[in-house]
Amino acid sequence: MSKATIAKRGRSPRRVLFAAILSLLTVMLIGLGIWQIERRTWKLELIARVNARVHAEPVPPPAREQWAAVNRGHDEYRRLTVAGTFENELESLVYASTVLGPGFWVMTPLRLSDGTTILINRGFVPLDKRDPSTRQAVQLSGRVIVTGLMRMSEPKGSILRRNDPSADRWYSRDVSAIAGRQRLTDFAPYFVDADAISNPGGFPVGGLTVVDFPNNHLVYAITWLTLAAMAAGLAVMTSGAKLGKKAKRMHR
Repeated sequence: MSKATIAKRGRSPRRVLFAAILSLLTVMLIGLGIWQIERRTWKLELIARVNARVHAEPVPPPAREQWAAVNRGHDEYRRLTVAGTFENELESLVYASTVLGPGFWVMTPLRLSDGTTILINRGFVPLDKRDPSTRQAVQLSGRVIVTGLMRMSEPKGSILRRNDPSADRWYSRDVSAIAGRQRLTDFAPYFVDADAISNPGGFPVGGLTVVDFPNNHLVYAITWLTLAAMAAGLAVMTSGAKLGKKAKRMHR
């Protein structure tokens, strides 16, 4: 038996293994493509639900006994109208980066008539408006009515920086931690982003909630399925080359 024949036979199992790996890869890539198609369907349904909530007529906030049932999937971005008294002396500032530049969200407790409290994100203030004394006109007293979007708590902090309650330094709107820092009791587990109504003096600026859900799942699905087709084609070519050599030897 010649060395060339031994070499050819030695390569054959590797081709079989390579073809098997490509076949397995093809199945995995098809699975990823199908998963992205399913994700796209879910994302479109989510966008439709949120858009319906954002543009719906505002409703009263959930009562205390309903708080336990409040969740992101069913309630976030629901339009609410709440009435109460701002506790301006207990406001917290949360670092923010917006279309208006860097600054802070002004989180102020709103005391309702039933004694419960809802944190209100009154809107954005630039760095030079951090001190409440620079926006005295907006430190409203007495009963106020706020319309805005229900938002879920953002625990711990941002991706890069963690909240530091002891220093009153906030990078996310963590309802429980902010309420604990301000010694609030009987507070709702969510907060409300105030709408774009003009405040005295122009600040804070409300209505800056970003409602945007990237939907690139179709692109991802096409990518995975294209790769699956390429892997399948390569697997067929590999197997075909092996079968072709066998047929040629048999013909001889």
